[in-house]
Amino acid sequence: MANYIVGDIQGCFDELQCLLAQVQFQPQQDTLWVAGDLVARGPKSLETLRFIKQLGSAARIVLGNHDLHLLAVSQGIHPCKPRDKTLPILQANDAAELLTWLRHQPLLAEHADFVMCHAGISPLWDLETARQAAKEVESILQSDRWCWLIEQMYSNTPDMWSSKLEGIDRYRYTINAYTRMRFCFADGRLDMACKLPPQEIKDEELLPWFALPKRIKLDKTALFGHWAALKGYRSKEVIGLDTGCVWGGCLTMLRWEDKHYFTQPALTHKG
Repeated sequence: MANYIVGDIQGCFDELQCLLAQVQFQPQQDTLWVAGDLVARGPKSLETLRFIKQLGSAARIVLGNHDLHLLAVSQGIHPCKPRDKTLPILQANDAAELLTWLRHQPLLAEHADFVMCHAGISPLWDLETARQAAKEVESILQSDRWCWLIEQMYSNTPDMWSSKLEGIDRYRYTINAYTRMRFCFADGRLDMACKLPPQEIKDEELLPWFALPKRIKLDKTALFGHWAALKGYRSKEVIGLDTGCVWGGCLTMLRWEDKHYFTQPALTHKG
């Protein structure tokens, strides 16, 4: 029995299948953890959704920004852009079933030894706050109010956490932290603009969310994706798994039990 954690798939279905074959994944006994962004930009988002959904309890996923955006597109909140290559999902006979399944997935998934999210965990949250914030948003996504939330989530504010945040401000901060965050300012404010690798940052005020000196330490390793420019990140406390397969990089998978990493180079340049 093994736990395999993979970074952003983004429709790179063939590479995922190569990785699963490489590790001899057995859904009857193993678990596949996916760090969000199952869809968009790659050629086979529909196949990816269908495959992971049919894995049932053998798969654990979290929502990424592209997954949430797909839900918005499905409701006409935003247009379907050709570069996202998600139109086949919307036109599929099982579209409603797939999208309902998708919006019932969490922002935070937890193992006895680690937690997994898409972009990161706010440096101002302890683990209990992170759990509670995720549950608040998840409960709305899984209710008949989900369209309201999806429509209202598109904003970079508020950028600072406070336990006094209420309503859409509180939900929006949570969504941004879990699905869009990369850099923070020294005081903990989220920066939603910069996507560069940390080594190219000249503004000393900007730091990766996991490198803030005031970051509250968690009692579990945090696993995340989202940040392809990192080209993977490994420390005892934080592990980044997005290595940009959709941009011509590779798909990376971690076997938790022995901390062995497996990679599958992109079969074609897609993004």
